[in-house]
Amino acid sequence: MTQTRVTWLGHATVLIESRSGYRLLIDPFLTNNPSYPKDFALPEHIDAILITHGHGDHMSDALPLAQKTGAKVVAIHEIALYLGSKGITNIVGMNLGGSVQLGDVKATMVEAKHSSAIEFDGELRYAGTAAGYVLTTDEGDCIYIAGDTSVFGDMSLIAELYAPQVVMLPIGGHFTMGPKEAALATRLLKPQAILPLHFGTFPPLKGRPADLQALIDPQIRVEDWKPGDSVGMRDLLA
Repeated sequence: MTQTRVTWLGHATVLIESRSGYRLLIDPFLTNNPSYPKDFALPEHIDAILITHGHGDHMSDALPLAQKTGAKVVAIHEIALYLGSKGITNIVGMNLGGSVQLGDVKATMVEAKHSSAIEFDGELRYAGTAAGYVLTTDEGDCIYIAGDTSVFGDMSLIAELYAPQVVMLPIGGHFTMGPKEAALATRLLKPQAILPLHFGTFPPLKGRPADLQALIDPQIRVEDWKPGDSVGMRDLLA
C-alpha cells in the first residue's frame, strides 16, 4: 500500500490500514449503528481493535469481533479486565501515557474528557477513564484520535509531544464538543487536516464538517465525508 488509509464506518468507527497493510478498527459500533454503510464488507482479517471508552456506541461489537477475528484488543485496564472476563485472551490493557507497538503502528493512549461505563446485565459498571489515541507509523504518519471529548487545554501538549498531521475530532455536539469547541481544539492541536467524527448519527448530533470549516484557518482541510468514504494520508496532506 502506498499510503495509510482511513475509512469511516459511521459515528466514531474507523478502519485504518497502514502502509504495510496492518489493519486497526477503532471503536467498533456496527450492528446497531444507523449510519454504518450497509454495502460495506468489513475485512475478515483485522489485526487490532482499539477502544476509547466503554459506551455501547463505541464498543458494542468489540466482543463478537474479537471472538470472530482473533484481533488483538487494546483498551484501558478496566475494559481489558471486563473483556478478559468474557474469554478474550489476546488483549492489551493499558493506561494514559502508555504506548504499545501494533505491527508498524505505535499506539499511545492519551487523555479525553468524557464519562465511561459498560452496560452489563442491566447495570452500568465502571470502565476506567475515557481516552484517545495517537497512532504513529514507522513511516512517520501521525494521527490523533480524540475519542469522545470536550476541548481541553492539554491538547496543546499532544501537539507538542506528537505533532499529529491529521486529527479525528468529534463535532456533533450534545455528548461531545461541537464545531465551536472543535475549532478551539484545532488551534491547540495545529493539524494539517481534520477527519470529523461523531456527527449525524442521531438527531442531537447536529454539528457538520462545513460548520467547523467555517470557523478555522481555511488552509486546514476538514474532510466533508460520508460513511463508507476512504481517504489516504498523502491525499489529505497534498
